[in-house]
Amino acid sequence: MATNLRKAPKTWSLFGDVKRRPSPYEVVTGKFHYHFRRDPVPFELDPDAPLNRWYLTHREGSPFQVDDWEQFRDPHKLTYKEYVSLQKVHETYVDGLIDQFEDSSAAEKLDEGWVSTLAELYVPLRFPLHILQMTGLYVGQMAPSSYITNCANFQAADELRRIQRIAYWTKVLGNAHGDRLAETATAREPFESGPAWQPLRKVLEEMLIAYDWGEAFTALNLAVKPALDTLVNWQFATLAAGNDDHLLGQMFTEFQHDSRRSRDWTQALTTYALERDPGLSKVLGGWLDVWEPKAHAAVVALAPLFETAPVPMAADDVVAEVERQHAELRSGCGV
Repeated sequence: MATNLRKAPKTWSLFGDVKRRPSPYEVVTGKFHYHFRRDPVPFELDPDAPLNRWYLTHREGSPFQVDDWEQFRDPHKLTYKEYVSLQKVHETYVDGLIDQFEDSSAAEKLDEGWVSTLAELYVPLRFPLHILQMTGLYVGQMAPSSYITNCANFQAADELRRIQRIAYWTKVLGNAHGDRLAETATAREPFESGPAWQPLRKVLEEMLIAYDWGEAFTALNLAVKPALDTLVNWQFATLAAGNDDHLLGQMFTEFQHDSRRSRDWTQALTTYALERDPGLSKVLGGWLDVWEPKAHAAVVALAPLFETAPVPMAADDVVAEVERQHAELRSGCGV
């Protein structure tokens, strides 16, 4: 009787000879992108199919490449289940805040001058934030590893969470201070035509056609989103609290958790790439030379709106804080 001398594998063969049991995070995340670097084309379609040509050009053809993306890990190691559990806690907190301030009729008690500032600075926010969500989903769709895709998709979900809360409280403000506040045109018109919003609109619309996955990631996570997040989740939160709008002050402070998680995985990915190919510093730096000035111009244009509040913040101080946080992020990313 023949004897099988082959040793049973001690781990999952999908992950190679790692000599350890993969974590639950790795089991549900690792190597889900079967279509990356397949020969001759990513997808099992006609090699000339538009889908294959798109990925070959904008992903495999990107200068932002390392030999192996599969060793990258989200610093928070989030699975879908863990993300939902995490955000359930944060959403429960925001629900409680809104219930508390609605019960006390806080919106009705707001100063009319502050409501005017909200109409110009707060109400239009859902339009640019939707573009951050859309770009995040594109980065996730094009990313060369499912470890990266998960991070980008969770980030996009964070954006939708923020948009939903802004839209809800806009309706509350409309009920308290006139229906026009909650009309779509009230949000769209400043974003489409207001001088303060046009530099941001310009950079966001250009970002939507940054098709190279590495450039889209750089534009979004290293330039535009960090600037807008600081402006909204930090500076606007401070402005709202200073004008006795404690709901918005606390709510946007809560959104800082999402911003920090975005910056954590951004720093981890850039560090991972630069450790494997230091030459990518020039690639990332070249893209940042294009996108940083545009993001900066958007902040400079919006900052004067902070001076329209009854208790204002100096535009120069707003810009300086955005620049400080952005320099901190760049330093942490090594670019």
